[in-house]
Formats: sequence, structure tokens, C-alpha cells
Amino acid sequence: MILFSLLRAKELKSRMVNFLQKSNWSLSSCKIGKTRPTLEECMRWKESFEKLLSNKYGLIAFTDFLVSEFSEENIAFYFACEDFRSTKSAAKLAAKAQRIYDEFICTDAPREVNIDHETRDITRANLKDPSTSCFDMAQHRIYLLMAKDCYPRFLRSPAYKDHISQLCAKCTSTSKKA
Repeated sequence: MILFSLLRAKELKSRMVNFLQKSNWSLSSCKIGKTRPTLEECMRWKESFEKLLSNKYGLIAFTDFLVSEFSEENIAFYFACEDFRSTKSAAKLAAKAQRIYDEFICTDAPREVNIDHETRDITRANLKDPSTSCFDMAQHRIYLLMAKDCYPRFLRSPAYKDHISQLCAKCTSTSKKA
């Protein structure tokens, strides 16, 4: 599993806030400044879910895709857990754990993630004595859900396929001009 630094998690969190305001997506919105992903980068996303998440453009595109499918809570929970795992202050651990639980795990949570009852119960029990690993099981379940369900749908999405086609066409026209 990919471990992100606290700084990376905070950066990604701020990007995700912007995505939550969009209703549909396309890879043309996947840029930072004036820079867009290259064909090589986009093709690497197909190699593995880890490569998609570890690429800044891939993460933006995947998050945007999840927003369009109304399932952005999965990636938000995943990165909330990454941020939580890097918490150094024992005093902040319990409050942070409760916030994550209330937002993503408890029944009727505003952004409830889809986990089984056993995982939910184990996570709730872990909150009695919170540690940086108390969400590991739930985070792993959500990671697997995204890797086995959301990621393949992302790769089959018209926006991803169209973007690859456009980049291929650009490469072809550029090489013909040379």
C-alpha cells in the first residue's frame, strides 16, 4: 500500500475540496497550472492502481471521476486515514479518530463508506484505545474496493479513453510534422 507524507495528504485534501463542487468530469480539467498529463503518464495509470494514485495528475483525474460517480468519500476516507496515521501528538489522536469515525464510518455518517459490519465493529472497538493503526482494516477494505471496482471503471470511462485518443492523435500529428 502506498504511504503518503502528511504534506502530500494535505495537498491532496485541498485539491479534493475543489473537485467536490463539480458535477461532471473530463480529463481536460486534469491540469496543474498550464501543465497537463503526458500520454506516457496517462498510459502508466493503466499499469496499476498504485501508479495512478502516486501520479499527481492520475490522482486528480481519479478523484474527479469518483466525484462524478458520487463516490468521492472513498478517496477522501483513504487520505484521511493516511493523514491520521502520521499524527504525532497522542493528545490529538483520539479527537482526530472520532472525527474520521463520525464522518465516514458510523451509521448515517455524512460521507459513509461501504464497509462490512465486522470491519465497522472492529474499527469502533479500536476507538476505545486509539492508535495510528485503528483505521487500517477499514482503509484496506476501501483501498481494495477502489482498486477492484472504481479503478477498472475509471480505465473504461469515456473521458479516460477519449483523452488517450486525443493524446495519441497529437503525438501522431506532431511526428508527421517533424
